[in-house]
Amino acid sequence: MKSSQTHDIQYVIRICMVSALGGLLFGYDTAVISGAIGPLQEYFSLTPAMTGWAVSNVVVGCIIGSYFAGKLSYSTGRKNALLIAAVLFFISALGSAAASNFTWFVIYRMIGGLAVGIASVISPMYMSEVAPKNYRGRTVSMHQQSAVIGQTVVFFVNFLIARGASELWLVDMGWRYMLGSEIIPALMFGGLLFLIPESPRWCVLRGRDNQALEILTRISNPTHAQRTLADIKASMKDTGTSGGVSILKSGLMPIVIIGIMIASMQQIIGINVIMYYTPEILKPIAGGTEMALLQTIVIGVVFIAGNSLGMYLIDKVGRLPLLKAGSIGCLIGMLMASWGIFNQSTGYTALFGLIIYVVSFAVSWGCCCWTLISEIFPNRIRSQAMAIAVAAQWTTGFVVTQAFPMINSNAWLQEQFNGAFSFWVFSLFCVFAYWFVQRYVPETKGVSLERMEEHFMSRYGKQKQSTANANLAQTS
Repeated sequence: MKSSQTHDIQYVIRICMVSALGGLLFGYDTAVISGAIGPLQEYFSLTPAMTGWAVSNVVVGCIIGSYFAGKLSYSTGRKNALLIAAVLFFISALGSAAASNFTWFVIYRMIGGLAVGIASVISPMYMSEVAPKNYRGRTVSMHQQSAVIGQTVVFFVNFLIARGASELWLVDMGWRYMLGSEIIPALMFGGLLFLIPESPRWCVLRGRDNQALEILTRISNPTHAQRTLADIKASMKDTGTSGGVSILKSGLMPIVIIGIMIASMQQIIGINVIMYYTPEILKPIAGGTEMALLQTIVIGVVFIAGNSLGMYLIDKVGRLPLLKAGSIGCLIGMLMASWGIFNQSTGYTALFGLIIYVVSFAVSWGCCCWTLISEIFPNRIRSQAMAIAVAAQWTTGFVVTQAFPMINSNAWLQEQFNGAFSFWVFSLFCVFAYWFVQRYVPETKGVSLERMEEHFMSRYGKQKQSTANANLAQTS
């Protein structure tokens, strides 16, 4: 007979891998534009502002999708919300590939953004709600790893489509093949979702205790399942019938604000610029589109390796050491890449800098951000708070993605900095990210979801008491 602490880890990993396909499509959908943006710019005669919109319009859909994902996941369940995302991914891939004008292209890309927004909230939320606390970091990190794999796969697909093709064909048809290739993973994701159970914590939230107990027993064993079910019910004792309690009235705003900041900082240190615009960034110093796409594949492979290392370390050394070390590594990589771009070096300085940045990001912000924002919020506000945090993340990403080509094409900035100005700005944000983590983010390794509120608020309370004592000492 299994002990009360035993979990069926293989089963948990299998169902998390299916959920993580939402992350793969997240990465695939957002990065597919990297190979298509050059041909699209010529096909639709786009200005710099329109080019930024062609890339960043999907983020508008992401913001909307992530904002409503909390209510959607409460009303339909985590599993059905992911099924809806799979359908939207399919519609977006088919429609954007067949778009006859720029307006329809934007509409279908926004539909894909809705899917990405939903998946980016629900996929890590689902994994955090089915995973044991000592494996939560590794399992939730599968979302980021899948996103990176999706990005790398589409980099490779884009390269194969572009290899040996004429620029004329790429402008006329190549970008359609790139965007349409997403149909295959969308169908795979939708089909496999029928094989996974619902989140047990959502079942308790909707009063389906017997279903929750059945799922928890499958994940662990009857004794542990009964105890976990009791803890979940106790953590939701103040939850109303509308899907949770008011965040403003819950006394949990410090946690929500920290979650929003963690999610936003993942974007303001520049990762989406690297993943969306790398071929265009490297093209002037790589010798053409094909070589730039090949170097982009190298960056994607490195990202996967770095994320694998992060998954290995996150439950061993904790979230905070990785975030602090990764912020420093991102700073070094950004400075090195900016130096190569500023000097227009035809060597590998910029590429090596981007590799250092990507590895550092993958080990730290890539793994830890999604883990933290899926685990720090108490059960009774998780769907609402995580939706707000991810919406803030996508809003920040939209600003960064939209602004980059406009800043990069500014004649004066280009003349003075050769395209390196944005990278220096990202370097400053890396410094800010290190400071914020050091100052405000507590370690969550090994803390159960049902104990997270107590853990978080006790630390916050101690900080307030320490400040009060310091002020009292100064006045006396």
